[in-house]
Amino acid sequence: MVRIGLIGIGFMGMTHFEASTKLESDHETGLRQATGSKLDGGKIVAIATRDAKKLAGDWTSIQGNFGPRGSLMDLSHVKGYSDYRQLLADPNIDLVDLCLPTDQHETVVLEALAAGKHVLVEKPIATELPAANRMAEAAKNAGKQLLVGQVLPFFPEFAFAAETVRSGKYGKLLAAHFRRVIAQPNWSSDMSNFRKLGGWGVDLHIHDNHFIGLLCGVPKQVFSRGLLQEGLVNHVHTNYIFDNPNLAVTAVSGGIAAKGLAFGHGFEMYLENATIVYDAGTYAGEWAVNRPLTLITNDGLATRPVLAGGTEWCSAFTAEMQAAVNSIVTGHEAAELSGTLALNALRLCEAERQSIASGKIIDVT
Repeated sequence: MVRIGLIGIGFMGMTHFEASTKLESDHETGLRQATGSKLDGGKIVAIATRDAKKLAGDWTSIQGNFGPRGSLMDLSHVKGYSDYRQLLADPNIDLVDLCLPTDQHETVVLEALAAGKHVLVEKPIATELPAANRMAEAAKNAGKQLLVGQVLPFFPEFAFAAETVRSGKYGKLLAAHFRRVIAQPNWSSDMSNFRKLGGWGVDLHIHDNHFIGLLCGVPKQVFSRGLLQEGLVNHVHTNYIFDNPNLAVTAVSGGIAAKGLAFGHGFEMYLENATIVYDAGTYAGEWAVNRPLTLITNDGLATRPVLAGGTEWCSAFTAEMQAAVNSIVTGHEAAELSGTLALNALRLCEAERQSIASGKIIDVT
């Protein structure tokens, strides 16, 4: 059993807490191990928050941009710490799950690693490259895993697309386009602080950069056009340049959509023998799937694949946390949670910012 300590009870902390209740139990672990599975059990055994009400189980003030509002929680089965350093000192914690605002990531990650804990930190790893580099170096020196919760690969549509490309069933990936846009959010004071987030070119668009790196490898250069706000990316259109001249990948992302488009995302992937498309978002307050995940093949058919994964609002986060647990148990970090891949995604974000500012193609270094 991997014992998890959760730091930070905002919307994402609540999401992780709810997701953890569906992790493999000891009983299920025994059954799966008997069949050769590498899955293992995981459980949140402690939380840390400075908010006395939340520490007592009153999470009714929590609200996010998906899923339910917070409620009254039974926390009788977990330890509660008002100071996260007490949680870090707890010898019964194997993995620290860090759900604090991004500008607090570096300090607490470094302290957790120094305390001998593995770390799962919410995306983005940081807003600035020097901080991310220091975190990665500290994990290497401590001999501990630094996992980053870039949850997108665990959503069923994206998981299907990635597995289809990796399998080679429909040939090589030739081209792809990704879209991720929002209107200015007003549901969270933290989310409305543009600079604190590193701009939408980091907080939002890093999902696309991470997924592109997972799917295609890290590009060598980017050429971007977009809008900067206070030196940070507010909106971006990017062409990714790979060593392979026959691979064409683009993305659009940003926070300039009209208020009625609270969120929209999707992709088009063109393989040698198939095309995969998906398009969904929140329009005028309602979730709309404009194009369900669709596999279009050279025989002229368009089918909707059966997708794996749960149907609960936090199912993708359960899959993410299970991957983190498995990483700790096996000693091999899941590719989707790789700290190095998350760091490279941030490098892409910085290269895009430089490209917009200079109007030039920028090396990803």
